[in-house]
Amino acid sequence: MSELDDIRSFIAVAETGGFGRAAQNLGLAKSVVSRRISRLEADLGTRLLSRTTRGVAATEAGLEFKARGERILADLVAAREAVAQASGVSGRLRLSMPLTFGNRHVAPVLGELARLHPRLEVDVEASDRYVDLIGERFDAAIRIGTLKDSSLVARRIAPIHAVVLASPAYLEQMGRPESPSDLAQHECLLYSGTNSPDWSFRVGKRRVSIRPAGRLRSDSGDTLLAWAKAGLGIVVLPTFIASDSIRDGSLVPVLWEFPMQEHALYVVRPPGAYVPGKVRVLIDLLVERFGGTPYWDPCQIAAREQGFTLGFVPGFETDIDVHQPA
Repeated sequence: MSELDDIRSFIAVAETGGFGRAAQNLGLAKSVVSRRISRLEADLGTRLLSRTTRGVAATEAGLEFKARGERILADLVAAREAVAQASGVSGRLRLSMPLTFGNRHVAPVLGELARLHPRLEVDVEASDRYVDLIGERFDAAIRIGTLKDSSLVARRIAPIHAVVLASPAYLEQMGRPESPSDLAQHECLLYSGTNSPDWSFRVGKRRVSIRPAGRLRSDSGDTLLAWAKAGLGIVVLPTFIASDSIRDGSLVPVLWEFPMQEHALYVVRPPGAYVPGKVRVLIDLLVERFGGTPYWDPCQIAAREQGFTLGFVPGFETDIDVHQPA
């Protein structure tokens, strides 16, 4: 299938903007990729790539050929999966997932996925590193937060709520904050894994951002959880980390009257209308397990009983649709 290999090489070069990067992603020598592109241009009788100050870019004809080539390769994958459908989903699913959430909540789902589809290989990178799906050849990634507009296709799986927490001992010693502005008088435990350190609340009809201060910071939610339970300060954590501590009373939610901004759990995948079967079964199982009100949100129920809204303000949604849902 040399022609298909030529098409794959051309698409890789067009997407990465360089022969060297494309060769690395494909696991080939740069000279092999170069020969394939030359052969393809000779067969077509037109130039598909042009050099720029930053590398190479697809010409007008190259952009047209790239779009059609992507459809050809997608059709080939679909044909192979259709033939193999009778024996179930197969192949290798390469997935990126966030470390804490992935280990706590996704890992059991992936184990179930492997049991349901014994011919499916699952290769997971569990870290908070923001991977390049296309360049690093991931089939999908599980991400939490507010998506930025891109060519990736996203499927929203579940809401992610954050809550302000402190231990009973801390509140007894330091008092309970009654409004977000009161946090200036408290020791706050800070998450260092974000470029946006502010804590954002809804106060009346306004959104108010507070810059918390404290001497303890970490990029690990579990570390912040342990510090908060030890009475070292007030913390903001997602309920998927804090739910057990809320349930057993070792941490107490505060400032429920001032809901924080809601985020969401997504599965994102490379662009294209066709959804590979291995990604489809992953999405379906995640929706089945996490859809609706997630099981890690016991404090959501308690908040509603007290007449509060936790982490969601109508009219203040910030999630960006990347493409049509997968």
